[in-house]
Amino acid sequence: MIYNSYKLPLKMLEIPKMAQNDLTQLIEKYSITDSVYQTEIPSLRLIKMLSANIKMPTIYNPSLCIIAQGEKSVSLGAEAFSYGPSQYLVVSVDLPIIGQITKTSIEKPYLSLQIDIDPHQIGDLVSQATLKPSANTCRGLFVGNTDNAMADSVLRLVKLLETPADIPVLAPLALREIYYRLLNSPYGNEIAQLTLNGSNIQRISSVIQLLKENFTKQIRIEDMAATAKMSLSSFHNHFKSITAMSPLQYQKRLRLTEARRIMLVNDTDAASAAYSVGYESTSQFSREYARMFGAPPMKDINTIKGKPLEQMALAE
Repeated sequence: MIYNSYKLPLKMLEIPKMAQNDLTQLIEKYSITDSVYQTEIPSLRLIKMLSANIKMPTIYNPSLCIIAQGEKSVSLGAEAFSYGPSQYLVVSVDLPIIGQITKTSIEKPYLSLQIDIDPHQIGDLVSQATLKPSANTCRGLFVGNTDNAMADSVLRLVKLLETPADIPVLAPLALREIYYRLLNSPYGNEIAQLTLNGSNIQRISSVIQLLKENFTKQIRIEDMAATAKMSLSSFHNHFKSITAMSPLQYQKRLRLTEARRIMLVNDTDAASAAYSVGYESTSQFSREYARMFGAPPMKDINTIKGKPLEQMALAE
């Protein structure tokens, strides 16, 4: 299933050209070609890519991603989400996602930014409202349209790179405004649910954290459901509603994604990577790896190593 918010009339997607141009110029100025660049603002990263890259699985932390130039597609389970300039992607819980830059060139490189979402600050803002836990369970990922207020607040944050001395004092204020704009967006209630005690997404988020911290171990479904304080059937349904996969599929993706990273970064062989992420059988690891990535471990790694490792990163 393809989710693509381009169906909206173009004029509804546009933000002031001056703000768009300023953001594009700033990312171009402060990013590094074919790289994900960590800025002096700890929660802000800039991305600049000159060529479309292969589909690359990675684990997204809760974050807001905005494209200034170019286009990208991300897949969650069997669902695909496409977005481009004047749009944003929000990931509200840790998710194993496959991303691919689909539009870029030397003349107009792919330029984007990623801002970490701080649940504590979101929770502080939510506490000032009268929101209650929702019985509805939504996906942990969605694409929205960047309005003028959101664009202005993001631009103010990025502009602080021009005056580094102001970052310690003004960056937290700019980030708080961005979170406020998110909470007032059409998806604000979904974001707020992450911080509300008793909400389904917060309960599932606690299980996701358990899986991330113990992905090399076998965790029983019953223990996951107990952590979420749900019945087995309710837990399974809510987990799949948020992540588009079952808990076991989620854990498998965590393991395989980490194994791929280990082989790429540490130049480790497939057997060592398999054991390090919790597999007891290298043959099972190879089968599941090939099923997920389209090729056996070492063939896949050798194909990727024809590109700079920086191009493999798909943080927005």
